[in-house]
Amino acid sequence: MNILTSILNIKYPIIQGGMGNISNAILTAAVSEAGGLGTIGAGTMVPQEVEEIIVETKRRTEKPFAVNVALSVSPYVKEILSLVIKHKVPVVSLSAGNPAPFIPKLHENGLRVITVAASVRQAIKAEAAGTDIIVAEGYEAAGINSSLETTTLVLIPQIVNKVSVPVAAAGGIGDGKGLAAMLALGASGVQMGTRFIATKEAPFHTEYKKKIIEATDHETVIIGRSVGRIRRVLSTGYAQKLLNNEKEGISLEKYNTLTSEDYHKKGALEGNGEEGFMNSGQISGLIADLPTVKELLDKVMGDANLQLQNAAKLLN
Repeated sequence: MNILTSILNIKYPIIQGGMGNISNAILTAAVSEAGGLGTIGAGTMVPQEVEEIIVETKRRTEKPFAVNVALSVSPYVKEILSLVIKHKVPVVSLSAGNPAPFIPKLHENGLRVITVAASVRQAIKAEAAGTDIIVAEGYEAAGINSSLETTTLVLIPQIVNKVSVPVAAAGGIGDGKGLAAMLALGASGVQMGTRFIATKEAPFHTEYKKKIIEATDHETVIIGRSVGRIRRVLSTGYAQKLLNNEKEGISLEKYNTLTSEDYHKKGALEGNGEEGFMNSGQISGLIADLPTVKELLDKVMGDANLQLQNAAKLLN
């Protein structure tokens, strides 16, 4: 057991990334049952929707799980954090905003706090605010991303060198080699998102899973650069339409409309890549199978141990 697993009371140092409005109890519970930390992403969901998923997740597992709240995205931050406290969810993940105003109350109610950071500066501020764990997310990650565009490989050691709280690496990680690499860089664990989409329990459209499994190394694109709203998605027909709109000078208001959760659901839940987008990290190029969540986590841990042992042999 390392410091990350000890703080979160989990078996494996693997956290599920929040998936916003397509979050569900089935996958969240499966990750927690398999030894990781399952995560519900609140996205822009109304409090009642989030509460229903929390209740269903607690019905499916007695193991720890988290709720992710994107502070600058959700219109219901205070309400959702109140629900988390009400239902005694043990962990809260805070992203896309300043966590400082919320951490004291969460700690007063016995919750552990994870803060997502995309830079050394953000990580230092999160530690000063009292966060228990930092998820350092690189530019390879899926979905809404940092405009800083720093890769995971260079971000992790810089943050680890500047903070004393445990760091979990995110962005471009989906197997045992990735976990081993991040541990070698000083991280205490990892957060994975895209890899969990291509699992048997994930209740997403088969076309979404198929596109991830069949993806090449150049299958994701960045949309939103022209309006300062970076998002990494699969290169579908709809993604190309958005890129064409950007070339023609799309407004921020129009871009926000065309990347709203309605279009996210159309892609992820309906499998319609011509009328909706599908979030995906660059790790999709390494995903080639559809395991159960338990099979995946067991393999990630086994392969990570093997990689670290082989690396040690090379140094002797």
